[in-house]
Amino acid sequence: MSASGSSQFVPIATMMFAAGLGIPVFAALNSGLSQQLGGPVAATAVTFAVGFVIAIATLTFTGYPPASAFTFEKPWLWIGAIVMLFYATSVAYSAPRIGLGNAIFFVLLGQIVAAAIIDHFGLLGTIQSTITAKRAIGLIVMAVGLYLARKPA
Repeated sequence: MSASGSSQFVPIATMMFAAGLGIPVFAALNSGLSQQLGGPVAATAVTFAVGFVIAIATLTFTGYPPASAFTFEKPWLWIGAIVMLFYATSVAYSAPRIGLGNAIFFVLLGQIVAAAIIDHFGLLGTIQSTITAKRAIGLIVMAVGLYLARKPA
């Protein structure tokens, strides 16, 4: 990590911690909206529509990307929208059925596994960070902790 990277670590880690706090809040709210609207797809559509309006309003102040940026040179980059759609819809469906805690615990387990694989191989344009024995033990401890923290079904 460079000197500038290390000076930015704490603010970025704090931001990501806050984002992590938001994931179960989002899950609970989207699950409740799903029940109110009669289905997870409707809740996700409303959530994305509101998010779209807010994102467009924000871009009005921060600046829009140039039209030339909208290329399909790397088509896999656009799959993130589908992944987010899948997450939002599945959590809206799952949380009322298996509990918010269990839904988020399994999301976290999936995140740990995917992040470790993506980092290890440097996939999708990320910085490669090989899984060492120490990291593997840490990942296993995290997975076991998630398993122990989940509510029995």
